[in-house]
Formats: sequence, structure tokens, C-alpha cells
Amino acid sequence: MAQQQKKEPDQSQLLKVRREKLVQLQEEGKDPFQIMKYDVSHHSQEIKDTFNVLEGQSVSIAGRLMSKRVMGKASFCHVQDLQGTIQSYVARDSLGEEGYKAFKKLDIGDIVGIVGKVFKTKTGEISLHADQVSLLSKSLQILPEKFHGLTNTDLRYRQRYVDLIMNPDVKDTFIKRSKIISTIRRYLDAQGFMEVETPMLVSNAGGAAARPFETHFNALDEDLKLRISLELYLKRLIVGGLERVYEIGRVFRNEGLDTRHNPEFTLMELYQAYTDYHGMMDLTENLYRYVAQEVLGTTTIVYQGVEMDLSKPFERITMVEAVKKYAGVDFDMIQTLEEAQAVAKEHHVEYEERHKKGDILSLFFEEFAEKHLVQPTFVMDHPIEISPLTKKKPENPEYTERFEFFMNGWEMANAYSELNDPIDQRERFKAQEELLAQGDEEANTTDEDFMNALEIGMPPTGGIGFGIDRMCMLMTDSAAIRDVLLFPTMKTLGGKDQ
Repeated sequence: MAQQQKKEPDQSQLLKVRREKLVQLQEEGKDPFQIMKYDVSHHSQEIKDTFNVLEGQSVSIAGRLMSKRVMGKASFCHVQDLQGTIQSYVARDSLGEEGYKAFKKLDIGDIVGIVGKVFKTKTGEISLHADQVSLLSKSLQILPEKFHGLTNTDLRYRQRYVDLIMNPDVKDTFIKRSKIISTIRRYLDAQGFMEVETPMLVSNAGGAAARPFETHFNALDEDLKLRISLELYLKRLIVGGLERVYEIGRVFRNEGLDTRHNPEFTLMELYQAYTDYHGMMDLTENLYRYVAQEVLGTTTIVYQGVEMDLSKPFERITMVEAVKKYAGVDFDMIQTLEEAQAVAKEHHVEYEERHKKGDILSLFFEEFAEKHLVQPTFVMDHPIEISPLTKKKPENPEYTERFEFFMNGWEMANAYSELNDPIDQRERFKAQEELLAQGDEEANTTDEDFMNALEIGMPPTGGIGFGIDRMCMLMTDSAAIRDVLLFPTMKTLGGKDQ
């Protein structure tokens, strides 16, 4: 405790010194916050990669001062930019008396610009021989101690800007995330899909089984919800004749927080006219292979030591087959709800009174099968009770033309042969509203405008929703969803985020 009390004044004094330096600079007419621009000719890794071309040439870089070693008339420092860090040799003879004096007053964390010649030190490190050092912005806070970095997980998420500075792997993760999303767009655009944007504030939050966030729009004096899905508006566009559409956007679900769930997350949904869920399986398989190859340079993903091979044909298995394989229960042999309830009790699978046979099959799948689906697997033909927007299988109307795509035991995507029969759809919505009345807060309600669109006529259509964040987790080997969200949802501390 005594040591802690002694340390706090030291920190306070260091912060005070930084502010005093700023005041002095401002009094001398050298306010760094008045700098408007700085011409950057190169970045750190670019200089290292093209050293043979740049050796002896003058370049300009800009970034954050991460280390400084003053040795009399000459010093070394490291500057960190977007691509990494590079060393600079700073000598009084090159900068002049005043310039070198100003350099020595710089603090770790300051934003600087350096003009200098590219050379290699005696130890072989590619560096700049500085001719000019400019203070571009003053850091008034103190970065975490260099060797331990920013290790407090909660603080890392709250202060992502510091996390990005101190942990290069974090920056690499988010650069890779950006590449994943741009690669998805490139693939879909090449397949003739059109990217669109649909409303986030909606009167009816349908398209998924989830609890929405609710708000009030003062101008219209109406209650609205944040969307939980992209589905119903995108289907309206298929009705309008756009044939192939997709959207990558935030959706919001008023649910729990854990390693795979955040209340706002990135979903991609796409819809293609004149195809079905088999077409969506082919698209998913091809898309995942393409993204992995483009972003990772391989179709093998290693996540937390587990290898997943995207090069082989993805396994395709029905939900009934999966439950039979992993739970030893054959739902093809179960005819009644009473039989399903009895087998659930026998296997200690908890269900609610409102649950029907198909719901219990789904519970068995979640309990016994999901965790085994590590390699890429399509689980097909879900029961109708849990698939209110999906076409029935003509030969077996208890089940639907739906699949979920699994990797690493996680659901990665959800797809349908879309229900385009407005009479059947109204009946499904009616059943959902009965569930809502029985206390199921995740049930859908009838969307009359969407029903009108279906009555106008929607062609046979395949649709799919991809969890972008989980895809990024797998491809960046990130243990938690918060590691791939720049600013994850956090509990507010003391009235504000700290």
C-alpha cells in the first residue's frame, strides 16, 4: 500500500511535466496542435521492403515515438506508424543545436515527423539518419510500460486506442478483419450481387428469433425497434426484381454477453432469386474457400490449435441424422409429442410445455451434436416449428429446406429455401404470435407490409445470413468476439466509460 501511495504522485508529476512542456511550446509560438498537415512519403515496412532502392535517399515518415535513447550528441529512437516501427538515428550535427535540444524534450507517445536518409546500422538494422524532427502532436498521457504492455483485458477493450498502440497483434487482427469484409464484397460483386442498405429503425423487428431493443421516435410519437435481422427488407427487394442482393450491417439483439455474443454485431445476409438452399450451400462453400485463400493464403484454418480444412467438400447431414449419430436417438421413429417428451426426460433434455416435437429435436441437436461439428458441416432440414420463414420439404412437410453451417462447433451461417407462399406465411406468423402470447419473447409478429410484398409475388429464392464476427474470430484466431470488435459493448463505469 505504501508503494502504491508513493507511485501515484510520481505519475501525477510526470503528467504535470508534459503539460508544462506544452505550455512552454505554446508560449514560444510552437504549439503542436496548430500543425495542420505533414507530408509522409513512406511507411516503416515499405522502407524495409524496398531498402535496396531507397538506400541513401531522403524520405519522410510520421508516427508515434515509442522509444528514445539519448547518448550525448547522438540518440536513437523508434517511431511506430501504420505498418510497424522503424529506428531513427538523431544527431546534433544533423539537426543543429536548437533542433537537437527540442528532440531531447520529446516524450514517449508524442506524434512526430522525421525527414532523413535511409541507411543500415552496423548491427544491420534499417534506419533513418534524421535531418529534421518535427513535433506534430503532444501526448499528455503516459503509455503503459513498454515491456508489459497493456495486459488488463477490460482496459484493453475500453481503451482500444491504447491497445492498438501497445499490441501489434491487435492491429493485425483488425487489418485482417477489414480484408475479410472487403474480400467478401469482392466475391459477391463478381457473382452479380448488388450491395444495398435497409433500415435499422423498424416498426416490426422480424426475420430472426431474438429479443429486440426498443426506442421511441419523438417526431412521429411512435415506438420503434432496432433491427434484429436484415431479412424482411431484403426479400422485399427480391419481390421488386433485384434478383441478387446483399447487405453487411449491424444488427441488435437485447440478449446476453459472452465470448461469442455481443448485443450489436455484424451480419451479412444475401438473397438470390431462382435458387434454393442447395445453391446457398454451394455459395457458402465457395465463399469461405475464397476468403481464406485471399486473406490467409491457405484453405486451412487453425483456431486455438484446432485445424479446419476448407479444401475438402463440406459434410452435409440432416438434423435428424446428426441427433441419431451423436445422441443415439432416431427422431424418424418418434411419431408423437408424448414420445418426444419421454425421450427428452430419459436423456435429461429440458423443454418447456409449449415445445412441440420439432422444438425437442432442436434441443437434442444443441445438447448433443453441435459441439462435434468442428470441420465445415451443413446441418440440413430443420423442423418446421423453428423455421417460420422457410419452405417445407414437399416430401416431408414436418421439415423445411433450411441449413445451418457449422465450424468449430459454432453456428456460422443460417440459410433457407425462402418461403414465398403468402398463405402459408400468414399461418406461420399466426403460430408465432400464439407463441408470443405464451411468453416467448423471441417469437415473430405478423409484418403486414411484408405479407403484401409476398402477395405481389416473390420468385423461388435462396437466402442466407452469415455471422461476420465469428468468421473473423476463426480467421484471426481470436478467443472472444470482443477481440474482433473494435469497440465492444461494456458496462458503464461511474456514469461513463473509463
